[in-house]
Amino acid sequence: MKRIFLFLLTNLAVVVVLGIVASLLGVNRYLTAQGMNFGALLGYAFVIGFGGAIISLLMSKPMAKWSAGVQVITQPGNAAEAWLLETVRQLADKAGIAMPEVGIFEGDPNAFATGAFKNSALVAVSTGLLENMTHEEIEAVLGHEIAHIANGDMVTMTLIQGVMNTFVVFLSRAIGYVVDSFLRRNDERDSGPGIGYMVTTIVLDIVLGFLAAIIVAWFSRQREFRADAGSVQLLGRRQPMINALARLGGLHPAELPKNMAAFGIAGGIGQLFSTHPPIEERIAALQSTGG
Repeated sequence: MKRIFLFLLTNLAVVVVLGIVASLLGVNRYLTAQGMNFGALLGYAFVIGFGGAIISLLMSKPMAKWSAGVQVITQPGNAAEAWLLETVRQLADKAGIAMPEVGIFEGDPNAFATGAFKNSALVAVSTGLLENMTHEEIEAVLGHEIAHIANGDMVTMTLIQGVMNTFVVFLSRAIGYVVDSFLRRNDERDSGPGIGYMVTTIVLDIVLGFLAAIIVAWFSRQREFRADAGSVQLLGRRQPMINALARLGGLHPAELPKNMAAFGIAGGIGQLFSTHPPIEERIAALQSTGG
């Protein structure tokens, strides 16, 4: 469950940094010049919130390559790489998207897809997955990742994160203003927001950011079910995806590097911050459908 964690962590860091920069530029002084201007605060929260989410989205592919050590295949060096490229190409054609970059990274069985745009995405698989799965199972895993891209899941998650960010930024500053007003109730307010405002907003940006992450993780779990179904649709049968999930469950695949888990294939642990449903639930969902 690490990739969405790093996406959320990167997003949280960007939002906090943007907030600090805005404070240094005097935005907070403007917001509180005549008491809290909630209309201006909402606009500020929207810009900071969606700005953080969009920056995180644009960073997703290079961050994925760097953190996982992905080696992008430009020319196949062997039969396995040639098969991998051709399989991804066929699935991308079926899904109606441009051929994504394809890469391999060292590690236990897993895979991921990432990228800001459908037609410039990245699909990467681990050496452990290639070595421990049949071609049919690997194809199902690749179908799952291609379905994530075709469904626009990175953009969807970014929009959800942007909405959550907006609420976080708005609430943290509104509460910070109340706290600061209480602490400075006997002081002159001409000097603008005080230390109580600054500390409260930074702390609440972090605390509320983690609460927002729970909501984002819930949405991520729902997208996993959809990507599983998308793989079934691309392959025309459900058994390969069921077999791949079952094998992953038996192999106990290692967690992906930190920015891979949002759309990686490994199942989650069913907790609030888990970005994936348990593998058993995913298999049951597939078994309940026809095909």
